[in-house]
Amino acid sequence: MAGKSKRDAMNLSRLVQDSSVSRWDDDVDTLVLGFGCAGGCAAIEAARGGARVLVVERSSAPGGSSALSGGVIYCGGGTAIQRACGFDDSVEAMRAYLMASTGDCPNAEKIDLYCRDSVAHFDWLVSLGIPFKASYWPHNYEPTTDDCLYYSGSEECAPFNRLAKPAPRGHTVQAEGSCMGGRLLMETLVDVALREGVEVMTDANCIALVAGRDGAIVGAAVRHDGETRYIRARGGVVIATGGFVMNREMVARLAPAASRTAPLGNPFDNGSGIVLGEAAGGATANMHAAIYSCPVLNPPGLIRGILLNERGQRFVPEDVNHKRIGEHAVLRQDGRIFLLVDSEIFEQPAGVRPIVATGDTPEELEDELGWPRGSIGATLAVYNRHADEGHDPLFGKKAKFVKPLTAPPYAVFDCGIEATGVYYSFTLGGLCTAPTGEVLNAEGRAIPGLYAVGRAATGLSAQSGGSSGLQLAEGTYFGRLAGRAIAAALKSEAA
Repeated sequence: MAGKSKRDAMNLSRLVQDSSVSRWDDDVDTLVLGFGCAGGCAAIEAARGGARVLVVERSSAPGGSSALSGGVIYCGGGTAIQRACGFDDSVEAMRAYLMASTGDCPNAEKIDLYCRDSVAHFDWLVSLGIPFKASYWPHNYEPTTDDCLYYSGSEECAPFNRLAKPAPRGHTVQAEGSCMGGRLLMETLVDVALREGVEVMTDANCIALVAGRDGAIVGAAVRHDGETRYIRARGGVVIATGGFVMNREMVARLAPAASRTAPLGNPFDNGSGIVLGEAAGGATANMHAAIYSCPVLNPPGLIRGILLNERGQRFVPEDVNHKRIGEHAVLRQDGRIFLLVDSEIFEQPAGVRPIVATGDTPEELEDELGWPRGSIGATLAVYNRHADEGHDPLFGKKAKFVKPLTAPPYAVFDCGIEATGVYYSFTLGGLCTAPTGEVLNAEGRAIPGLYAVGRAATGLSAQSGGSSGLQLAEGTYFGRLAGRAIAAALKSEAA
């Protein structure tokens, strides 16, 4: 009870009544907290709808975690790039894949909406001047060139390739080199926002929301240059402050599995906006959920090996997206996984992957690892029997990666969390929202004047999300919807 009382007291300090505000230092139509891709798109659309928009950014410049990303945006259903590269895709196939790959309880309403609007949303991004090259990258990892389209998820892999017709949907912003597109994406969004008249206040931190007598959010208290400024927001406040992966206490309490991995994000992904929304009465969901990045099968030739758990058993098709492997490793294998190769496919992995066993027979490997006799031997015998025929009926690894492992000596790499240092995570949970961004309370009712987008809100994924580009996709798309909703509400009120 003491802990709960302490949190309640903290929440009260993050919500103040307008009756206690002696003066308003500024008066805007829309106040956006955070200038990553979600906040930027909300600001652009609100401004285009006629609103005066102010974005409060905690760091010294816009960008957030979006600018640190590779600039991959998950779009499908038949985009211009997909068609130019010769791929046929449909809204139905995209929806079926996302429903199957985003956890046990995906947000069907948001997935439906995004899939239907995905082509139009991509066209909107292009209209802003964000560059995309009409080219295909034939690998399952982010382009290291300026190419665009690739399989950023596990669409081609079992079991998803049996549930929906595969199509590549990762659209990478055109920028030479891996992980360079996010910066160009954000530079473009900032330029467009400024042209639309959006105002930006940097090195500023929202410390409290301001509520009216009826509970509606009417503004916020912002610390800037050592002073607290009260900013009225006639149309609403948009929380776009990111997730909470950098708040390690919050992670340990709410998403403890992610505590074992390194955080992936910017220093201000500390959950501050989520806490503000909770103080105003907002409900949260999926706070346990995280994306687990685990690029252990690099170079790609290692996919021809087999991944094993501590019982010597396979647990996943090795050709799936590395985030899918990470999810299995962290949540189902206690972070302990191993890669078995033979002499014909042996190559040194990129980064640290210690060799923990070598031998000419499975028994030698088992003895060196301290595993029961027959554990690796049984797995290898079954795999090789089917691999001789060019297929993998147990896990469905694609034929081009299936090769009998029959050329000793064998080697076993430790690909676990403690051995490699390449496991990263970021959080998926956040404030419950309607598709147009309104923050919902525990009863499912919208809190007037309060919106949340991006990683501060619940999105398409409920636990998984092993498809790169979903976060930028939903951040930009649902940010747009929130900005448009605020502008429309302001016009309706004025009328």
